[in-house]
Amino acid sequence: MLTGFKEFILRGNVIDLAVAVVIGTAFTAIVNTIVTSIFTPIIGALFNAKDLEGALIVIIPTLGGGTAKILFGAVIAAIIQFVIVAAVVYFALVLPINRLNKINFLRQKKENTATPDNVPPTETELLTQIRDLLAGRPSPEGDHTLPTSTTTGGAHAAQ
Repeated sequence: MLTGFKEFILRGNVIDLAVAVVIGTAFTAIVNTIVTSIFTPIIGALFNAKDLEGALIVIIPTLGGGTAKILFGAVIAAIIQFVIVAAVVYFALVLPINRLNKINFLRQKKENTATPDNVPPTETELLTQIRDLLAGRPSPEGDHTLPTSTTTGGAHAAQ
């Protein structure tokens, strides 16, 4: 039982996942700070509020005589934060990795470009070679030579 657990923990993908979670958590803290310290006050200033969470508040009466607040500004702040995180992940991680993969793929493709010396024969060429080799050998079933006919226009004559 402990051996299986040890193999599970020491797998590369488990370690990679753990590192990704830790880095992702640290990265989230950075992005949250940027959003709450820079973007939220700027957008809040546009709506004459201290921050975006304090902007666009709609107060509605409840059935019990009290009030409830709908915080549209907080929703907009969450959407902005999501878009910023997605943009940073895309431009800082996905785009450069895709570009590197494309460069590496093109390099491998260039190295693996077949030259006439190392091009393997096609399936048709192989079958033709096999047919030609077998045509000269006697067969226990009889003659397997292909009849030729000028009337059918093909390799097989009508039987």
